[in-house]
Amino acid sequence: MNEQKTVFPFTAIVGQESMKLALILNIINPSLSGVLIRGEKGTAKSTAVRALADILPKIEHIKNCPFRLAITETGAVCEECTMEACPGSRKKDPNTLNGKQLETEQSSIRVIELPVGATEDRVVGTMDLEHALKKGEKRIEPGLLAAAHRGILYVDEVNLLDDHVVDVLLDSAAMGVNTIEREGVSFSHPARFTLVGTMNPEEGELRPQLLDRFGLCVNIGGIMDVEKRVSVMERRAHFDEDPEGFAVQWEKESRNLSQRIEKAMALYPDVVMPRELLFEIASFCLDVGVDGHRGDIVMLKTAKTLAAWEGRTSVEKSDIERAAQLALPHRIRRKPLQEVAHDIHAVRETNRAQHAKRA
Repeated sequence: MNEQKTVFPFTAIVGQESMKLALILNIINPSLSGVLIRGEKGTAKSTAVRALADILPKIEHIKNCPFRLAITETGAVCEECTMEACPGSRKKDPNTLNGKQLETEQSSIRVIELPVGATEDRVVGTMDLEHALKKGEKRIEPGLLAAAHRGILYVDEVNLLDDHVVDVLLDSAAMGVNTIEREGVSFSHPARFTLVGTMNPEEGELRPQLLDRFGLCVNIGGIMDVEKRVSVMERRAHFDEDPEGFAVQWEKESRNLSQRIEKAMALYPDVVMPRELLFEIASFCLDVGVDGHRGDIVMLKTAKTLAAWEGRTSVEKSDIERAAQLALPHRIRRKPLQEVAHDIHAVRETNRAQHAKRA
């Protein structure tokens, strides 16, 4: 029933271009390890996440599979699976592991929301105690990471989550695998998802170690242009009065965006990075004071994803500059209580000027 509910169109969201771009890039390339959206409430953060999922193409997966595995993902996971509904369960005919015999179905991309009070067992998965008591068999009960596979995991107020839960989320987002180890049972399953975290900095910051684990970070605020604020009110009022009619008006733009994302996903593996631009990335990270090498690697991936988004197979310097604004603000060294940088290019120029003055 929720899948049929009309969602505010992604293309109808006024402004917030950096947030929309960061979300789109993570859909094109999930290996970017998610995006952290920092900003005040009422700035379309959750609206954008749900709206983007609504226009994405449906995914094909094994019918009744609790992990929504693609036909190409069968194998060790299916052989170890003990889910009653799963066609690859050991209890079933092992021939069902043959890809040609497994039935598939298509479903919409899911947005799995993680409650602030979620426990690690709820996130990762745990033992199905009811099944164990009734049948005397050990069986894994999948968690939210299993439900989020090939979808979007949305964590509102991520800064209020327990640190160890955030660690688990970021590990899975980076590795694409979740491992459940409970009561002598070890079970791994794919957990490739787009991680979207939102937070209001006024309610507390994430530790720098956790900030660094998010691939991209954007700072957003309320729109200051009067005309655009009026557009926000008009569009929202129209949507509330007639959701279906409003969605139809934006159907063409939504379809064009969906097709562009699909083309970029297909093009990304062919994108190349000229070696001289790798030196530009390294210099940029050194100039702004980034610790470690994760920033360099994420900038590389982001620049290639931006090139694919623009329909190109070669990265340009402009892609590096745009990638820096998304991948580095939350990674630069800060003094205690200092906020995350908003303009990474201004930070670079300031640091260069100070270095030249000392020299």
